[in-house]
Amino acid sequence: MTAGKPLRADARRNRDLLVAKAREIFDAGEFFDLRFDDFASLAGVGTGTLYRHFPTREALAEAVYHGEVAALCDRARQLRDTLPAAEALATFLRGMVDHIDAHAGLARTLATLMADRSNALAGGSHALEEAVTDLVAAAVREGSVRDDVDAGAVMMALHGIGAAHDRPRWRAEADDVITLVLDGLRRPE
Repeated sequence: MTAGKPLRADARRNRDLLVAKAREIFDAGEFFDLRFDDFASLAGVGTGTLYRHFPTREALAEAVYHGEVAALCDRARQLRDTLPAAEALATFLRGMVDHIDAHAGLARTLATLMADRSNALAGGSHALEEAVTDLVAAAVREGSVRDDVDAGAVMMALHGIGAAHDRPRWRAEADDVITLVLDGLRRPE
């Protein structure tokens, strides 16, 4: 496949099948239990198709990660365009906790698999931070959020929430942290 050349419809479908199956396996926490070739049969494609699109397990993991980031960024834009800014920010942050909770296997697998390839994840992290920056900036313009806090602090809170996922009361504590972040961002009256 040539970089930048659009995929034929059947090739795009096969690639999407592989990414969707890998995402399911991530979520089930079984990514390392399978031989790499097993992804092809589970997705209903040939082994050659798997290797043509994803020559390594890491390449497949990157595709799943970038798909997740793109979906989250799209969600942030949709919320920003349809809700009042403060509500869009709150909804997005609470949705991030839901996403982290629902996809814990994905997060753990990516952390393990990509530890030595952090540059492969940097673009996605940057895109997600830009989406949060846009939400925070809209809320600042609306006057509902302080103008002396930037999205970096919000991202740090989200990273901390994700890193603490194995705590016994993680979900309740994560919801509490988001409440603290939102209360801290609120412009004093």
